[in-house]
Amino acid sequence: MKRRLASASATAAAASLLAACTINPVTGERELALVSAADEVAIGDSQYVPSRQMQGGDYVREPELTRYVDAVGQRLAAVSDRALPYEFVVLNSSVPNAWALPGGKIAVNRGLLLELESEAQLAAVIGHEIVHAAARHGAQAMQRGLLLQGAVLAAAVAGRGSDHSGLAVGAASVGAQLINQRHGREAELEADRYGMQYMARAGYDPAAAVSLQETFLRLSEGREQGWLAGLFASHPPSAERVRQNRLTAAAFPRAGELGREPYAAATAGLRATSNAYAAYDRGRTALAEGDIDAAERLAREALRAVPDEGHFHALLGDAALERRRFSDAVGHFQDAIGRNDRFFYYRLRRGLAHERLMQWDDARIDLEASIALLPTADAHYALGALAERRGDRAAALENYRQAAGSSSAAGQAAQDAVVRLDLPANPGQYVSVRTGLDAAGQLLVEIGNPTRLSLADIAVVVRYADQGAVRQARRVLPGPLPPNGAQRLATGLGPFASEQAYEVVIETARVATQ
Repeated sequence: MKRRLASASATAAAASLLAACTINPVTGERELALVSAADEVAIGDSQYVPSRQMQGGDYVREPELTRYVDAVGQRLAAVSDRALPYEFVVLNSSVPNAWALPGGKIAVNRGLLLELESEAQLAAVIGHEIVHAAARHGAQAMQRGLLLQGAVLAAAVAGRGSDHSGLAVGAASVGAQLINQRHGREAELEADRYGMQYMARAGYDPAAAVSLQETFLRLSEGREQGWLAGLFASHPPSAERVRQNRLTAAAFPRAGELGREPYAAATAGLRATSNAYAAYDRGRTALAEGDIDAAERLAREALRAVPDEGHFHALLGDAALERRRFSDAVGHFQDAIGRNDRFFYYRLRRGLAHERLMQWDDARIDLEASIALLPTADAHYALGALAERRGDRAAALENYRQAAGSSSAAGQAAQDAVVRLDLPANPGQYVSVRTGLDAAGQLLVEIGNPTRLSLADIAVVVRYADQGAVRQARRVLPGPLPPNGAQRLATGLGPFASEQAYEVVIETARVATQ
């Protein structure tokens, strides 16, 4: 009977997997599809805004440049093998990169546009990303996670410098995983091959994809690793890709467009302001290294050339925060918001400056506005502190728990705050208990502290059956229990028979006074 049940179970599982198979719209091959087409689109829609926020926000200074990139993208999407709600944006990041989310949501960084030489090369980049979306490469990567880890990723999606990925918490962190994933060798070659087909169908010269890969490979071999680290971290160049692209290009007639002149015209503004953005990038590096004077000098140099760039004003704001000039910081971040009021970072940092000035209402408004664009540990932790200050324990715990999902400094501080605030009411959630009997049959209790804080006044209650009655005894652990520590407590109760029923629960605990 057991063998029949096992066989039936295997048959049902096989039937379920077969039902989940579909035809890849790009390759024509049958493949597993645990993530449906509707889910792909929904994931792309939900993650597009937070993913753009993580990568510097939209480049808003030149809306005509985004329109140009979108026009090239839509020209390629029109000849792709899969109809999706494709969108294309330019991000305000100097990192030379591009990425695609499931469902056809695609972004190209400002920094990458400066490295290209023609519209055809831009088409090569975008065509490659379209294939990643159309051929379900992102969905396949999610499926590998689903098969290995159960429905963890699906639950996360359903439940809710320029790279701010590490700040994201909650459902937004799914987007960080998707855009930072490294595609496999086959997926990269597939995206190259079919991307070149889309180029040819749209009237571009596929040879531009070859010249682009040759440039990337040459830079790689020239060990310009600082530059290359940002360039397609998930799309590494290789000699094999160049060889395969040459073979693919050879199959197409050399009659397509290169579009050097229109590309030069579309990116003229970027090139004219490139020195200002380079100064800003050096200023960010200087601030990260603690050189506030250099950061301010470079921010002002950038602003003299491009006074309407919000990032440059925000750099001055961050420098003012470092100097504890909080009123100045509020002003600089206000200037940044005036240039772009749809970037989370400016709101977040102005909110933190308001908090330091004890302007509680202004701080809360800014922090909540930043979370609407990108939920971050910093914002949730600060909102938790504000809620705790006004006596709203429930709101404080909710925000601290959101922040605690991050490994950042704010996330770790939030973990401690959750313990401090919730431990008195729910000590059993934060203190562990193991039991055993010694050689004489008396009950031993091992009490563990998995938190990062020292705990004190830990008391346990032991309930046990004795001659038909239920008795209980209270025992207190002497002294504080250090972080990640454990201590054995001899209860003096017993002797117990191994099958005798007893229960040990944590009654009280508190964070030790520092």
